[in-house]
Amino acid sequence: MFGVNGGELIILLLVVALVVGPERLPGYAEQLGRWARGLRGYLQDARRRVEDEVGEQGLDWEALDPRRYDPRRIVREALLDEPSASPQGRAATSETRQAPLDGPAPYDDEAT
Repeated sequence: MFGVNGGELIILLLVVALVVGPERLPGYAEQLGRWARGLRGYLQDARRRVEDEVGEQGLDWEALDPRRYDPRRIVREALLDEPSASPQGRAATSETRQAPLDGPAPYDDEAT
């Protein structure tokens, strides 16, 4: 957790308890608890709204887990995947494909 091991965490908590003092420590702990409950409620509400928006399609939360992010797998799947439709939503045909330019790329001397 943030590069802090268990021993360092205990020392940090003791230092915080000494600096804050025993009089104000319960108040700060209560504020921290309220903040954590508010954050949890906010995240649950956001998740509920996403599920409402997605609707019947469902959403695979496991696939969105950042710990499963593997750029090599994403690139491999993108390269092996056959494009099924053009950006206009229809199948790419010989009329919709553009032929490569025969000469050099066009040059615009007024472009910035």
